[in-house]
Amino acid sequence: EAAHIIDKTYEVNAAANYYFLFVSTFFIAAVGTWITEKIIIPRLGEYKGNVKAEEIKPISSEEKKGLIYASVAVTVFVGIILLGIIPEGGFLRDPKTGSILKSPFLSGIVAFIFLGGVVAGLAFGIGAKTIKSDNDVVKGMSKSMETLGSYIVLVFFAAQFVAFFNWTNLGQILAVEGAMALKVSGLGPIPLMILFIIITAVLNLFIGSASAKWAIMAPIFVPMFMLLGYSPELVQAAYRVGDSVTNIIAPMMSYFALIIVFINKYDEKAGIGTLIATMLPYTISFFIVCTLLFVVWFVLGLPLGPGAELFLQ
Repeated sequence: EAAHIIDKTYEVNAAANYYFLFVSTFFIAAVGTWITEKIIIPRLGEYKGNVKAEEIKPISSEEKKGLIYASVAVTVFVGIILLGIIPEGGFLRDPKTGSILKSPFLSGIVAFIFLGGVVAGLAFGIGAKTIKSDNDVVKGMSKSMETLGSYIVLVFFAAQFVAFFNWTNLGQILAVEGAMALKVSGLGPIPLMILFIIITAVLNLFIGSASAKWAIMAPIFVPMFMLLGYSPELVQAAYRVGDSVTNIIAPMMSYFALIIVFINKYDEKAGIGTLIATMLPYTISFFIVCTLLFVVWFVLGLPLGPGAELFLQ
């Protein structure tokens, strides 16, 4: 939507940052493991509390049957998708061009992920006999939806902001003025992107919802960088870096209170300060590593995802 302020025909597919996110996963896992082993565990020391480790029980015969059902169902589901993608005339390709990048599959990737989860969950429940009727399905879905109340409220107000923002044309004004200011500043593309990552990371401390924060920032920064020649996919990748690194130390994060509850299970004296102090090494290291990866990716000119280039064509 934000890109339409500059180009009404521009489309960003759901897998636009897939390559970058895939590679960054390995760096995050490696750095996170190193921080845990070398810094966090030595700092916390040996646990001497009364809470015993949970016993890992072997799965039951019903659960094994459920896993078999789920595996078969997912295999069939994936097979149907592949039949629609691999052949040149596949029913999930673009009917006009035969392309995958702008196909019903990628444009509806969220729906396909949802259907995959539904198929696997239903198959497991039927096999494990935890789902015996439609009432069991409704109960399970209702329990999951209980956590979405605050998100729905945030989305409602974010939608009002976007609507009013577009109505006032402030997005276009700020984009033009901001682009001119950035050009005059003389900053190169890399300093600009690093500055954007820092701004996002700081805002994340005060606005916990990633989607609500993006709804506020996108109408300003996406058109601004588009006028400078950078693609919305590049801006989105930079946003993902800044938004992710400070999540664990952001008191406004939706699950921050829940994490405090889990910490108190093992340390009754622990509070917000304890959590932030413990997680701060992760934030700093993730910020450095992900930002460096982003800069290297930018310098090499690698695509961020399928059909997602760094610059506007």
